[in-house]
Amino acid sequence: MAKPKAKDGPIWALGAMSGTSLDGVDAAMILTDGHQVMEFGPHAYRLYALAEQATLRAALGKWPNDPGVAEAAQVVETAHAELMSRFSGAEVAGFHGQTLAHDPRGRGTHQAGNGDLLAGVLGLPVVWDFRTSDVTLGGQGAPLAPFFHFALAKKIGADQPIGFLNLGGVGNLTWVDPTQPGPEVPGALLAFDTGPANAPINDLMRARLGRDQDDGGTMAAKGRVKKAVIEAFLNHPWFFRIPPKSLDRNEFAALLDAVKPLSTPNALATLTAAAAAAVVKGAEHFPRPVSRLLVTGGGRHNATLMRHLRRQFPCPVEPVETTGLNGDMLEAQAFAFLAVRVMRGMATSCPGTTGVPAAVGGGQISRP
Repeated sequence: MAKPKAKDGPIWALGAMSGTSLDGVDAAMILTDGHQVMEFGPHAYRLYALAEQATLRAALGKWPNDPGVAEAAQVVETAHAELMSRFSGAEVAGFHGQTLAHDPRGRGTHQAGNGDLLAGVLGLPVVWDFRTSDVTLGGQGAPLAPFFHFALAKKIGADQPIGFLNLGGVGNLTWVDPTQPGPEVPGALLAFDTGPANAPINDLMRARLGRDQDDGGTMAAKGRVKKAVIEAFLNHPWFFRIPPKSLDRNEFAALLDAVKPLSTPNALATLTAAAAAAVVKGAEHFPRPVSRLLVTGGGRHNATLMRHLRRQFPCPVEPVETTGLNGDMLEAQAFAFLAVRVMRGMATSCPGTTGVPAAVGGGQISRP
């Protein structure tokens, strides 16, 4: 058997992610060939200052050249340049940018931040604008982590269907059949956004108490769930759409309106229950039940939310740390993985993950 060329072998890649919760930037390195994950490297986090968060929040829902977008892009680029410059040894970097607007069936998708600038700062090829080509070809442009989830399922030795649940500002689920030979194979993956997760909880905490989050879900635990709000929430047309499907952060703004009359503990209890109910509803679309559900993202620290999920799922619901993975860095690692795939001309999405008609590789490559 021919020995693989060096350029096809594993390389160190750096990935960075700034999610819809707008709390900060994660960056992490992995050693990968774009198929397998051989090793996890260093990682770091850079918090957005309050003024930076305010600039980003003011630009949510806006499109290129709208007022406030240039300022938001500058915040994103500065934060990423500061954080990613701390790393050494990477051969390529993956830069997701900050999603400001996402309307795949309308105006497209908009991530603030320019990879050309970062390539100059880092002195590395930077892969960015991962979503546009998928949307242009008819896909949802999201979620993009499932190909990485497939590689992780293989790495942890899963031999039955397994689920990855990311609880960020928006929730998303990936169903993985690790017995398949690759992520593009029909039946290997199904992925979709479930609905709002941390975003409405964080928004309510900020509006009412001036705090970023309900730490550990402690306030939600003191409240009572308003069942009528949950019932109305689950009647939203979103839940009747067949996946793959993806959401904009503000698509469920009416949920916050619905809890306005409630006390803060009751409102938080209801929003937390809604996030869990959306996940449970989403799991009805799984081709087969999963043997376990691994939870990543900030929501796994919310004990009240995790309690709801454990009560309603028939399988173990566990933070990804139970398998040795890092739930805070998974998405940053995913964009390192996807950067290598883009550099090597490999697919980054497929019909089962974004609904794109055929497997497609996304991303622009900027060189220093």
